[in-house]
Amino acid sequence: AWSTPDQGLWEIRAEPRHFTHSKVMAWVAMDRAVKAVEKYGLAGPVDRWRATRDKIHAEVCAKAFDASQNSFVQSYGLPFLDASLLMMPLVGFLPATDPRMRGTVERIEQKLMVDGLVLRYDTQLTDDGLPPGEGAFLACSFWLADAFVMLGRHEDARRLFEKLLTLRNDVGLLAEEYDPVGKRFLGNFPQAFSHVMLINTARNLARAHGPAEERKE
Repeated sequence: AWSTPDQGLWEIRAEPRHFTHSKVMAWVAMDRAVKAVEKYGLAGPVDRWRATRDKIHAEVCAKAFDASQNSFVQSYGLPFLDASLLMMPLVGFLPATDPRMRGTVERIEQKLMVDGLVLRYDTQLTDDGLPPGEGAFLACSFWLADAFVMLGRHEDARRLFEKLLTLRNDVGLLAEEYDPVGKRFLGNFPQAFSHVMLINTARNLARAHGPAEERKE
């Protein structure tokens, strides 16, 4: 089903689209299946899986990259950004140092950051079936810190991580989102997604071969 449109990671309440993140995660499934055969001798139709993996990769690079922005985009044929694109180097789809990924990270910094935190996407531009406006999505901000680590921007990564730590409440918990204007949590609380990303980023900063490096391999 990888070639069919869907609602994407954020379950957007609009017409299905070919979301880049969905394609990348389908690529991950095929890539890990291939590696299960190649590295561990497990059974499976590896030639078919390898061909599907390569087809998905080629299609994403051809249809999800906007050369005018030097950035990957949220979905095929539309110029909008999405923080889920930060997952591409974290799962090994492309190296963080690939010029297209560098451009994507820089574009997200320019267009999806509010008060130093990362939005999922621009709700004024993306038709998601909901009224415009939401807080910064904390997991996405941790993804950006991870991308900084993989780009060798360790000071930027640590600065963002420490900013995120200051948002925790008196017992160290985080919500799903943070309102940088109202200075308050939004969305689900507590949110496991935010805490898992906090742990991953802490480990990425603490050692050279953290979760980001492990996952992409």
